[in-house]
Amino acid sequence: MQGQATGKLGGPKNSSSFLKASTTTLLHTISESEKASYVTHINIYLADDPFLKQFLPLDPATNDLFHLAKDGVLLCKLINVAVPGTIDERAINTKRVLNPWERNENHTLCLNSAKAIGCTVVNIGTQDLVEGRIQLLADLNLKKTPQLVELVEDSNADVEELMGLAPEKVLLKWMNFHLNKAGYEKTVANFSSDVKDGKAYAYLLNVLAPEFCNPLTLDTKDPVERAKLVLDHAERMGCKRYLSPKDITEGSTNLNLAFVAQIFHERNGLSTDSKKISFAERMTDDVQISREERCFRLWINSLGIESYVNNVFEDVRTGWILLEVLDKVASGSVNWKHASKPPIKFPFRKVENCNQVVKIGRQLKFSVVNLGGNDIVQGNKKLIV
Repeated sequence: MQGQATGKLGGPKNSSSFLKASTTTLLHTISESEKASYVTHINIYLADDPFLKQFLPLDPATNDLFHLAKDGVLLCKLINVAVPGTIDERAINTKRVLNPWERNENHTLCLNSAKAIGCTVVNIGTQDLVEGRIQLLADLNLKKTPQLVELVEDSNADVEELMGLAPEKVLLKWMNFHLNKAGYEKTVANFSSDVKDGKAYAYLLNVLAPEFCNPLTLDTKDPVERAKLVLDHAERMGCKRYLSPKDITEGSTNLNLAFVAQIFHERNGLSTDSKKISFAERMTDDVQISREERCFRLWINSLGIESYVNNVFEDVRTGWILLEVLDKVASGSVNWKHASKPPIKFPFRKVENCNQVVKIGRQLKFSVVNLGGNDIVQGNKKLIV
């Protein structure tokens, strides 16, 4: 967070900017197109901020973004854009020139607040600016958007599986749901190579906003021209433009993910059938369990383990994540030679992992009465909590 931005390396032909942290030899890279999109996002959403408007708009052709981020004020403001009210802005040091202690206070406030809203802040670098996408991905769960139940069959198992998916996976499922209805013959499995020709976007937007349909979008043979027409279509349906056609044709994963999330946010095209919605609402956990699940999820993600938890009850069922947590809590307690890493094909391997979890818990004097490895595999919520 207190990294020092360097100039562009290799002159104008170089396509990446670099941010070097003073306390590490790691070098984080960010493409010029991504930087330009982040700058556009900041210029749009923080244009009227009482403090930052004196520095905005930022020029994407320079490293002004990184210099402005050094004091921590911009990052704190971005967190409040993502989840309004997270930070009491009276606590942010906003003098024009901050001393090292004031700057450190801002960084500490930013990191703690980022953890509180679910951001991963381990080995934080330039890429962490993209965590502002939480604002666009926040609605990708059944509690915020119960209409998502339309993506699955009306069964408890299917809905439970949907609730356990990462937001990116839900977005892919949503996109393919509409593409299938539109007659698109391919399945989109990623936000890079599968969308770079722009055809999937053309089909998706024609389903969601047919009133803005342009036949030339699919007729043209030029991917760049098609990408331009796709962006025109999205803009007419209310999506703010911060991508370029080149960002689509080059298959930038982060920018395409943000673009699809923005389309979903603007118009998801899902049913408002009250029966389906009430079914989704019945599937939500009771308030106490939901609150505890969220607390544990945020805590686990703050530990810096390799895996990322989207839903505690679903994600711990292989036992692997719990072993990672135990290794953080009590280093050396896990026998990794007897552990199986996901994806796990055979159910008994999951049971073995979970049995080791229970065994270690017992050794550490945790309360594991009436808890067996199979209870974790089966996703028994009360026993897991």
